Amino acid sequence: MIIETFQVGPIECNCTILGNEETGEAIIIDPGDDPEKIFARLEKHKLKATQLVCTHTHIDHVGGIFELQERLAIPAAIHKADLSLYEKLDVQAQWCGMPVPKRAAIDRFVVDGDAVSCQGVEMGVIHTPGHTPGSTTFHLQDDRNILFTGDTLFMQSIGRTDLWGGSHEEILRSIEKKLMTFDDDTLVIPGHGQATTIGHEKRYNPFLR
Repeated sequence: MIIETFQVGPIECNCTILGNEETGEAIIIDPGDDPEKIFARLEKHKLKATQLVCTHTHIDHVGGIFELQERLAIPAAIHKADLSLYEKLDVQAQWCGMPVPKRAAIDRFVVDGDAVSCQGVEMGVIHTPGHTPGSTTFHLQDDRNILFTGDTLFMQSIGRTDLWGGSHEEILRSIEKKLMTFDDDTLVIPGHGQATTIGHEKRYNPFLR
């Protein structure tokens, strides 16, 4: 399994490429910006991306979808509860002081309990609303459990809830009921910043005490 996480865009979103060496297929999580950087990673690993998925639809997590789809002709998936937010990229861009990215087609809506896959890679879908109504965590079972939490859970912090559709009560409920149930050694790769583990967050995250 190839797992590479790297920062894209001015807000330094963590984009991840998950690939299978044998099949050569890959999934891209949160292609927020810098499509050329993403293309270069795919080429380095000799991978062909077949799926784009986003943990939520804030501009820094979806801004690169159009250019990736234009070049690779691959489907993109989000949770339907974030569609209205995705349709307001112009408002988001104005608020952030960023250029408005071209809006790409959304081909599929993921739901809780669903799976996203390519040949040799499969992730479970966990709906974790709070940061946004459609915030989603992707669960990969490799040698250990890995959670791609987007902006729901960070190292010793949680996502902000003062933006469009955010809810502090919901994000805490999502984390406590859906994420803290994983084993302590579960790796957490958030939407920004460094990786952590569920055990570390149980012990040191001030929002979860």
